[in-house]
Amino acid sequence: MNKIVKHSLIPLAIIVLIISCKKAEAPEESPAEEAAVAADTISSSAAVQKEGDNRKFVRTADLKFKVKNVTQSTYAIENITNKFDGYVTYTNLQTNISDKFETKISQDSTLETTRYNVENNITIRVPNKRLDTVIKCIAKQIDFLDFRVIKADDVSLKMLANQLSQKRSATNEKRVEKAIDSKGKKINDIMEAENNLASQKEQNDNSKLENLSLQDQVNFSTLTIEIYQHESVKQEMVANTKDYHHYKPNIGIRIIDSLKTGWYVLVDIIVFIIEIWWLLLIVIGGIFLYKKYSKTKVLP
Repeated sequence: MNKIVKHSLIPLAIIVLIISCKKAEAPEESPAEEAAVAADTISSSAAVQKEGDNRKFVRTADLKFKVKNVTQSTYAIENITNKFDGYVTYTNLQTNISDKFETKISQDSTLETTRYNVENNITIRVPNKRLDTVIKCIAKQIDFLDFRVIKADDVSLKMLANQLSQKRSATNEKRVEKAIDSKGKKINDIMEAENNLASQKEQNDNSKLENLSLQDQVNFSTLTIEIYQHESVKQEMVANTKDYHHYKPNIGIRIIDSLKTGWYVLVDIIVFIIEIWWLLLIVIGGIFLYKKYSKTKVLP
């Protein structure tokens, strides 16, 4: 019987050993590895400009994610932007209060509790070739990713159309200018030609400005980032703001204060009477003389 038990335990021990080895071969991911996974999750190689490729792409990215601390992540994103020769075009860091209430702790103290959310909307522009690098650096701030949208619009044909339009406008300008100089005799003809010339120049300028704007968007990609953090709670002990009636002393203290006040009043009266002793003496003497002479006149 003992031999059977021993033979049955040996395969079981082997199975346990194999399972343990497999667990040891699959270690948990470190925070650095998790950050690398997050970076790979939001980075993109969409429409990366290749050497020798004449296509022009306007690349934009929209990101929304949760961070540990909005203020610190904002500073980190701004530093990353500056590091890769980009610039911040918009940032709106704000605190939104979701709830606020007061709890009376004592007669003169109140605990003020505030629940709030901190968020920031940031718009940055970075060189097109460094967009992926910037996104990977920003990914280290992510605690939870809500969404990531990256767009790449090919504007090559649009820019070519603008260039051709500029050439046509320049040719028309020269022809109109030549016509004005050589054939323009009547004032009406000259005015109409001048108006056509101004229209051609305006069209040429608009095409040139649009091309410059597109080229700027091609050179610098735009990232719109929305970050937020977990709801925070702030508690602060503040003085009670009740009116003075809530701070009156109890009745015992008020009675003792009244006795003291009455005693001081009595002392003042006694002192005042002593100060006017001469007036009292005259009054008493006058009353005595009045009574004495009034009785003498009544007698027959």
